[in-house]
Amino acid sequence: IRMKNQTMEIEFILVGISSLPELRLFLLVFFLCIYVTALVGNSLIFFTICASQQLHTPMYFLLGNLSAIDLLCTSTIVPKMLANLLSQKATISFVGCMAQIYMFTWALVSEVLFLALMAFDRYAAICHPLHYPMIMSSRVCIGMAGSIWAIGISNSAVHTSLAIHLSFCNSLIIDHFFCELPPILKLSCSDTHLNETLALCADVIFGVGSCSLILISYGCIIKTILRIRSSEGKKKAFSTCSSHLTVVSLYYSTAIYTYIRPTSNLSLERDKIITALYSVIIPMLNPIIYSFRNREVKGVLKRLLGWTSFSLPGRTFIIMSCCM
Repeated sequence: IRMKNQTMEIEFILVGISSLPELRLFLLVFFLCIYVTALVGNSLIFFTICASQQLHTPMYFLLGNLSAIDLLCTSTIVPKMLANLLSQKATISFVGCMAQIYMFTWALVSEVLFLALMAFDRYAAICHPLHYPMIMSSRVCIGMAGSIWAIGISNSAVHTSLAIHLSFCNSLIIDHFFCELPPILKLSCSDTHLNETLALCADVIFGVGSCSLILISYGCIIKTILRIRSSEGKKKAFSTCSSHLTVVSLYYSTAIYTYIRPTSNLSLERDKIITALYSVIIPMLNPIIYSFRNREVKGVLKRLLGWTSFSLPGRTFIIMSCCM
């Protein structure tokens, strides 16, 4: 039976990250903890940057945008995943599926572009410190950030509008834990050549393009750092980039592996684990990697939340101050 999804009445069945019933409780608790951690961590970073004049710099402005994207990404995927783990039958409506594809694709493209812009920011700060205020002025930062959000929205709209017109024959079972474009294309009985071609073009332009900008930026950064004579100066310059390099390595290694391939080469069981890494785990780690290791951010957080600290030999304790 050929089912036309224009009726908006069909429901997909999500296999989930694992089909083993004995793992359901473990996965529920595991992803609930991850989601709460990502929600609290990214929200704290976002509102801390907004509330503190001290953090109104290009680097933290971009970090605030990245936190907003991570909130969008995890909130698109995890709540429905948790609901399905609690349910006997994990289903999602056609409209809900298209909404997930739209929101996730938007977040995915925006994240890789912001990571590239953050690399350029570090390049400008280290390689051109005297011109940095002009290169990364408030007007430039807001303009580039707005452009990235607009590009993400537009790209996502194109792919989602094409996916809406796909037809599905016989099976409506998605071997994934959320609606993502590659498994939807694999499930469809329509001709998906145009969808695959445009998806591959977008992946190459945004994924490989932004990755190339990051590599060029860090090539120039490393060249500049090697010219610094003092070891302390080299260490200080590299420390401003180490967090970004860590996240870029984790994110691009998983995302490019998943997307820069023809759909026919997919191994969905393996890809579900990899997708969970860059869509759920890494957004949870970003606040820790970027900010909670940063003395400036920790200092602002302590003031905003009223934290005080005291030390004993070998240990440091942080407690909440009571304010009347």
